[in-house]
Amino acid sequence: MDLAFIPSPSESVWHIGPIPIRAYALALIAGIAAACWITEARLRSRGAPKWAVLDIAVWAVPFGIVGGRLYHVFTSPDPYFGADGDPWKIVAVWEGGLGIPGAVVLGAVGVWFACRQLGLSFAMVADALAPGLPVAQAVGRLGNWFNQELYGKPTELFWAVEIDPQHRIADYGQYATFHPTFLYEALWNVGVALIVWGADRRRKFGAGRAFALYVLLYGIGRFWIEGLRIDPAEAFAGMRLNQWMSVVVIVGAVIYLLRARGTRLVYVLENGERVTVDWDSAAAEVAGYTAGRLPKGAEPRESETPDDDGEAAEDDASEDEPDAGRTRDDS
Repeated sequence: MDLAFIPSPSESVWHIGPIPIRAYALALIAGIAAACWITEARLRSRGAPKWAVLDIAVWAVPFGIVGGRLYHVFTSPDPYFGADGDPWKIVAVWEGGLGIPGAVVLGAVGVWFACRQLGLSFAMVADALAPGLPVAQAVGRLGNWFNQELYGKPTELFWAVEIDPQHRIADYGQYATFHPTFLYEALWNVGVALIVWGADRRRKFGAGRAFALYVLLYGIGRFWIEGLRIDPAEAFAGMRLNQWMSVVVIVGAVIYLLRARGTRLVYVLENGERVTVDWDSAAAEVAGYTAGRLPKGAEPRESETPDDDGEAAEDDASEDEPDAGRTRDDS
């Protein structure tokens, strides 16, 4: 038996009576569950209510699936609107085809709605989600393996994936093994999750910077992986549309990280007092706050430049004042 390649699963759908159980759907569910578990732990460490992640997921998951599907259809329209396309297949999510950029953007809208309902800081929730999201993406890529899709150029490397003839792209029917780009992206995402988690633990990011780091690293990996893929996709000036999107998100993330470097958060306490903490210093820890944790009844506001009374505000963040302004709910 020749084991100089990764074999593809022979089946991607199993039936329990009349009910189809699809590997792609199972991978998505497992990824969502992993992201929720990681995010819940990180939200609790930031003072969020117990199981707040479930309320957030109720909004974020449907928005993310719709956004991911719309992005996929936009970047690969031929199967739906081409000569032999079928527009009704747009709703056939179980057959594969979710664009990560669209899922992240519209999923973020769902998170924003949830934060409004729960009274949580959107930036804090985004930072809590930052390591969990690439883990979810890594698990979800297993669904592409079962569907035998989103592979790359032909190769005879020993880690190449074997694709069955019926799943091969027409122009490459004479080849049997290809770059497993879905595996490359899964491994890259695991690395991104570990880097973001480690950096956030060391630097105590706030103001959405952990999420921006995730976006930056994911964009870098997606750019080179996308260059290996051969599935039909819209292209412009010699690059696939997803590569252009990667460039945009990389530049955007870098700009955000540079601008947020000196960001301060201004806490407005119940008695009207303002407490300013600088996330590039230990002021938040001295004040008894962690990144994103709010005193009960407080409202966070961000400013890019220090206030004129910045020193006085930081003095207010001494160990005496915040305790006087905060109330605790030990229940």
